[in-house]
Amino acid sequence: MTRLTHIGETGEARMVDVSAKAETIREAVAKGRVAMRPATRALIAAGNMQKGDVLGTARIAGIMAAKRTAELIPLCHTLPLDAVSVDLTLEDDGVEITATVKTTGRTGAEMEALTAVSVAALTIYDMAKAADKEMRIEAVRLVRKTGGKSGEFIQP
Repeated sequence: MTRLTHIGETGEARMVDVSAKAETIREAVAKGRVAMRPATRALIAAGNMQKGDVLGTARIAGIMAAKRTAELIPLCHTLPLDAVSVDLTLEDDGVEITATVKTTGRTGAEMEALTAVSVAALTIYDMAKAADKEMRIEAVRLVRKTGGKSGEFIQP
């Protein structure tokens, strides 16, 4: 059985010591989506939401969230982020969100990418909820990571 790295020998939660790890270039990509009615998607595309530019606001929210991940996730390391991008693609029945985070460090950027997607999705939900109370945040997941000792991960 794999030992959980955030659990100490006596079962207490702990922050993992990464000081002995080598710094490498690391990248993580996460995805998610907000499912909605086509009419809601049309309002977003046309820029007609009462609260303003939904996609632009969600993009900025996702980037800001990636930068503050260690403040939200208790045992997460603070990372010097080299780049964060949040791409939003309108689909027939929703918005696909892709976040890419790059860092040069001793630990990966998976949590930052996942946080960026999650907060971008929540921002879309918040800004469009008056038009569509049936929206769903779906399929938030890590799709790729590179760098570090464990190498590359690509979601099958």
